[in-house]
Amino acid sequence: MTYCLAIKVNKGVVFASDSRTNAGVDYIATYSKMTRFVWPGERVLVLLTSGSLATSQAVVNAIKRDLEDPEAEFTLRSGNYLHEVAQYIGELSQKEQRRHEKAMEKSGNSAESSFILGGQINGKSHEIFMIYPQGNFVSTSTDTPYLQIGENKYGKPILDRIITPTTSLEDAARCAMVSLDSTIRSNISVGPPIELSIMTAGTMEAPYHQTFTMNSPMYKSMQKQWTQGLKRTFNRLPRFEWEKS
Repeated sequence: MTYCLAIKVNKGVVFASDSRTNAGVDYIATYSKMTRFVWPGERVLVLLTSGSLATSQAVVNAIKRDLEDPEAEFTLRSGNYLHEVAQYIGELSQKEQRRHEKAMEKSGNSAESSFILGGQINGKSHEIFMIYPQGNFVSTSTDTPYLQIGENKYGKPILDRIITPTTSLEDAARCAMVSLDSTIRSNISVGPPIELSIMTAGTMEAPYHQTFTMNSPMYKSMQKQWTQGLKRTFNRLPRFEWEKS
């Protein structure tokens, strides 16, 4: 399993993902689920992946192959709009799923993968899209300025309470970290390292990127302060009537 999210605010986009792909009693595997494509001054794109690792890796490899092929019909650099790039990735995903569908069905596994694509093309607004296994996609709204894929239920409450379009990039990044940490605490199939990328709208430069392990000082401090803050707030909740006598 996995958990990835992207948060779109007025000032840019925050991307976050865990790195666990398999969790069992005696076997844990980790892979990066965040791929960044940057052409300074032209476009900045970030792709998050969940679901079948074989499918998602095949899609990323196909993207890179097309970028190196001068005769490719479409590449990440071809689209004038980000939704055109999202459609291209959806088509690649469908192609890879069909290729391995029968073999995966025989083994009782699914070939489905989901993606979040975000970034900005020069002269256009920054955007994020969720690309479903069926190849179609959706974007954000004013009421829901974030997208999630994978094990999303544990990390959703803080997003609903904190994130608005006017939230700062830094606060959105902190919120994303807490969202990931809440999921890691509640689900063994999601785990560190955590990858974080912050893209500032309009700069058309490589996003800020950092990886956090369980022992990273900032991550440990955030965990401690968040837990302590929750306990303090809980202890200040209103008392029941029978407790006041």
